[in-house]
Amino acid sequence: MRLLVLGGTEFVGRAVVEAALGRGWDVTVFNRGRHAPAPGTRLLTGDRTAPGGLGALAEGDWDAVVDTWSAAPRAVHEAARLLRGRAGRYVYVSSCSVYTWAPPAGYGEDAPVVEGAGPDAGQTDYTRDKRGGELAVLDAFGAEDSVLVRAGLILGPYENVGRLPWWLTRIARGGPVLAPGPRELPLQYVDARDLATWILGAVERELSGPYNLMSPQGHATMGGLLEACVRTTGSDAELRWTAPEIILDAGIEPWTELPVWVPPGSDMHDALHAADISRAVASGLSCRPVEETVADTWDWLRSIGGTAPQRPDRTRKGLDPEVEAKVLAADDGGGPEVRGVPGTTP
Repeated sequence: MRLLVLGGTEFVGRAVVEAALGRGWDVTVFNRGRHAPAPGTRLLTGDRTAPGGLGALAEGDWDAVVDTWSAAPRAVHEAARLLRGRAGRYVYVSSCSVYTWAPPAGYGEDAPVVEGAGPDAGQTDYTRDKRGGELAVLDAFGAEDSVLVRAGLILGPYENVGRLPWWLTRIARGGPVLAPGPRELPLQYVDARDLATWILGAVERELSGPYNLMSPQGHATMGGLLEACVRTTGSDAELRWTAPEIILDAGIEPWTELPVWVPPGSDMHDALHAADISRAVASGLSCRPVEETVADTWDWLRSIGGTAPQRPDRTRKGLDPEVEAKVLAADDGGGPEVRGVPGTTP
């Protein structure tokens, strides 16, 4: 298989490239050349946001294209139109954020979507840009030759968003850790490498259409994730499981200040951790254990000196240590009932 990856050096793109190389595919990456591509790839350099920036793609044929673009839809549209007729399938890594807020628990690919920015629009906001990217691909390649990967929370090595790396570094620091409850809170996410494997399988099987791409609900829990971080880092961290209402009353923002976590029973939890992914599972999605994702991310993080890269277009994640200490101190000494999580250890 001949694969073209637009980007291909960071997080999801890098996972796709490495997975394709592992299968013996012929892989070309197109990017601005700011990051070194994986060994074994062919590099084409250009800036898709600049006039004439796609010149390096003027020639060549591929069986499939994978595009993870998150900004102005017109960048997707220009690339897709240029490659139409020279690539068999266009795989666009979109987002479950394209569904009209707030999708109910159990929503599938037929749930209503937002009105996206037009295929030739400039940058607006993440949700409308991702839907605009979908529309751009559909306009250029049609529904039969395109795959819309509506990913949810993505974790794993090479993460440049700051979620799992923040938890790992915080827990590695040790001491009492504000652990957002309940411990049994079900999570949905996908390891970037499992996402990549599914994408390559979709290319091989010539799939088309939209797919919610994340693990089955409850594949992991908040407790399973954070306890895996404790074991993996070998720290003396003490997880202080704290009730959602205590966290929210302290003004702590779910998802950003406490990455991954959103309160149970909320619109956010239904939207981020309760999608129907039966279509993806039926088409080959398999998800590795959370312990493996955590351990491999920690190994990668240590291999680069302990500081994860940060995308400039994403907000920084994590809780201020002073805020954490203040909440823990206010809630300290009263046992599980004060902390609001029955049956947990203070």
